[in-house]
Amino acid sequence: MGTYNEAEAIGTVLSDIDDVTDGRAEVVCVDSSTDETPEIAEEHGARVVRQAPQGYGVAVREAILTPDRPVVVTTDCDDTYPMEQLPEFLERINEGYDVVSGDRLYHGADAMPDLNRRGNQAFALLASLLMGRRVHDTTTGMRAYRREVVESIEWTENTGLSAELLIRPLLRGYDVIEEPIAYRERKGQTKLDPFSGGAAIAKSIVKVCLEERFR
Repeated sequence: MGTYNEAEAIGTVLSDIDDVTDGRAEVVCVDSSTDETPEIAEEHGARVVRQAPQGYGVAVREAILTPDRPVVVTTDCDDTYPMEQLPEFLERINEGYDVVSGDRLYHGADAMPDLNRRGNQAFALLASLLMGRRVHDTTTGMRAYRREVVESIEWTENTGLSAELLIRPLLRGYDVIEEPIAYRERKGQTKLDPFSGGAAIAKSIVKVCLEERFR
């Protein structure tokens, strides 16, 4: 996970991961915080990679490629995602899927601000139209990947990395499934501006879809 000033939630998230994996997960936090987030993460046994502020995608990409494990799971550090569903994601990987993507919108995502929810619905519709395949949540932060998937694709996006991490595997023929997940109200303050961030995500979706369609 990429972490930036999430001291209010990071301890809870890491404790939940530890509980559901019996302490067997290797947790990597790529951090550029100005609060005590990295210290809390280290106290909970996470490996913290420090970097200058470079944005969401840069941090998550580094976090994904750092651990040497056959399955890589991404999540956000704001306690919005249900870590208790991690075993379901791993079970899907064991069934043969290459990517398991959490669908926050399946249950309605009532805890999500209305503007964000409508924006995420619009991103999914845009991606579906451009790909010719229905997807329901392109910007979720909770996914599981086989390692060969994340190593075989050159990721290019920053703010729009979440969408790219779904679109490129889908259009390259990997077996991808969306798994419904519960979504909770976040702890702490959001870092993404809904307008400039939303525009960057939409631009990324168009760019990545066109690149993949014409590669």
